[in-house]
Amino acid sequence: MGIWSLRVFTVEIYPVCELVISNTDYRTNVLQLGIAGGIGSGKTAVTGLLERYGIEVIDADVVAREVVEPDKAAWKGLVDAFGAAVLADDGSIDRAFLAGVAFPNPSALRRLNSITHGAIGVEIMRRLDECKDRHYAVAVPLFRPEHRKLFRMAEVWATEVDPEIAVTRLIQHRGFSEVDARARIASQISNSERTAIVDVVISNDGTLAELEARVAALLRDRGVNVD
Repeated sequence: MGIWSLRVFTVEIYPVCELVISNTDYRTNVLQLGIAGGIGSGKTAVTGLLERYGIEVIDADVVAREVVEPDKAAWKGLVDAFGAAVLADDGSIDRAFLAGVAFPNPSALRRLNSITHGAIGVEIMRRLDECKDRHYAVAVPLFRPEHRKLFRMAEVWATEVDPEIAVTRLIQHRGFSEVDARARIASQISNSERTAIVDVVISNDGTLAELEARVAALLRDRGVNVD
């Protein structure tokens, strides 16, 4: 399992960019969404639907992978902090090796987080600035309330699925063992905890067609043309 899918990059994106955030009220006629949800809940399916309807999607998981590409700032920081041993033969970060070094060691994990979180936050902010007057959605899988202001979210939607269905999806579609799937789900906040901090819950226990209908209805209610 790659490090990008582990807790380090998505469970905690700290408000490292607060110094560049003004007191501006970002609630405008432009759709400014946050997309949250636990692993296996269908976040990627929802963001794919949003893109289909012309909404710019900024995915924190994707950004986390991009900021550690060779010769980018976070890549350099990781090499400086952990040495050339973290590099694969092609010069990219060896995710499995770095995970093995950082996760058992709290000090190493803090160092890893301090290098990556800032780069992720800055890059998301840069992309938000480019959105200008376009609809956008920021996908932060493990959403925290402070992300609303940090990433200019006027409304937060969360995908939700029964944990047993999530386990099945992770095993069938992503190659997890049952033990790993249950451990990953247990490491995240519960559905009820997530529901308490978001605005809209999108149930995804059914089919893709049902999910598409729910997303389309939400967008239509907010004035987005989905026809």
